[in-house]
Amino acid sequence: MRAVLAMAALALLAGCASLSRDGGFSTVEQAVEQRTGAQPKWVRTEDEANSVRARVKELLGKPLSAEDAVQIALLNNPGLQAAYAEVGIAEADLVQASRWRGPRFSFARLRRGDEIEYERSVFFDVLGLITIPLAIKGEEKRFDAAKSRAAAEALRVALDTRKAWFSVVAAQETAKYMEQVKDAAEASAELARRMAALGNFSKLDQAREQAFYAAAAADLARARHAQVAARERLARLMGLWGGDLAFGLPERLPDLPKEAREGGDLEAQALAQRLDVQAAKRDTEALAGSLGLTKVTRFVSLLEFGLHNNSETGQPRKRGWEVELEIPIFDFGSARTARAERLYMQSVNRAAETAIQARSEVREAFSAYRTAFDLARHYREEVVPLRRRISEEMLLRYNGMLASVFELLADSREQVAAVNAYIESLRDFWLAESDLQMALTGRSPGLMSVARGAAPATAATGGGH
Repeated sequence: MRAVLAMAALALLAGCASLSRDGGFSTVEQAVEQRTGAQPKWVRTEDEANSVRARVKELLGKPLSAEDAVQIALLNNPGLQAAYAEVGIAEADLVQASRWRGPRFSFARLRRGDEIEYERSVFFDVLGLITIPLAIKGEEKRFDAAKSRAAAEALRVALDTRKAWFSVVAAQETAKYMEQVKDAAEASAELARRMAALGNFSKLDQAREQAFYAAAAADLARARHAQVAARERLARLMGLWGGDLAFGLPERLPDLPKEAREGGDLEAQALAQRLDVQAAKRDTEALAGSLGLTKVTRFVSLLEFGLHNNSETGQPRKRGWEVELEIPIFDFGSARTARAERLYMQSVNRAAETAIQARSEVREAFSAYRTAFDLARHYREEVVPLRRRISEEMLLRYNGMLASVFELLADSREQVAAVNAYIESLRDFWLAESDLQMALTGRSPGLMSVARGAAPATAATGGGH
């Protein structure tokens, strides 16, 4: 018995894992910081919560840049904090898998007349002890996959926050220019009304000016609501409420870069860096380990070694040992093995699908990026300067009494519309640039449900052993 206990103790000391101080989050923190430049934080204590709150207050004390908004979201988004907890759960599963179930003790007291018999037994789960390394290997792969999924979720929130920031800054610029259009239309409509009252303007032309003013007022209302909606979306992503909603933003979008980035070998970069590709690969490796465990336990599902010590009144004590071996007569494990093999092939095909989709997405994202850059540059260098020259010529004609005030107001509206179109094209460029960064380093939103749906199947495989 001492020999068996010594062997079990050595096995446990060699194989048992322990919970880390950070719950495995340092890997997620490093992956996210390398790709975004911002630092995520898994809040688990009151002191950490206070530290995060102070940092958020500090960032909100100035007009938020896109980087500041991303930093706040990575620290303060409650849904992201829930995703971070999945890493700790996976680590707990790994530690649990490394621990032996331990011995089972039984004690019985039997009475027959005046005779009393005591029976004492201890059983050791030998098969469970032997298969601990295989179980640890599978849980390590799942732990790695959980960290990749958490990092990918953080990157998704960072992307959505970055895009929301560009959208709200563009929306407030659009609302400002729509207000200028409405003011010009209102002035034109009022002038038309007065001239019509004096008989110097036809009712048809007055109605046209009034209709344009009415349309401009409606466009302004829609632009203001779009600004509110974009701002609220940004606030949700940053996890803000109450007094924190009064955060400030810059008045205009960042300028267009001087040159667009080169394409290069984007597909290879995506396959090397994308977290969904890495997670799919690790899930497949975990299932491969589970398949090996299934084959080991195919015919023997229970193997226990027991020591007995019986004593009976007036009789010498009886000592001995017992091996309990459960052989499935009607279930030889073929169904379990077939299920594990098919789950593995399913995971292999999903990993291949992820890689193909990653290649396609990065090509599409780069095309959108270059198109948006070229359009924004076209508006900046061609359309807006051309509208400005037209306005200058129209003002000269008006000063020379060669153009009416209505033509001058109409030209002013068209110039504002051109500037607003440039703002929209600049916004679209920054959104496309954000999408390209996500396509290179993160994951596709469409693949997130697939990866999450694969996790229960993995757990089910391990549960059957």
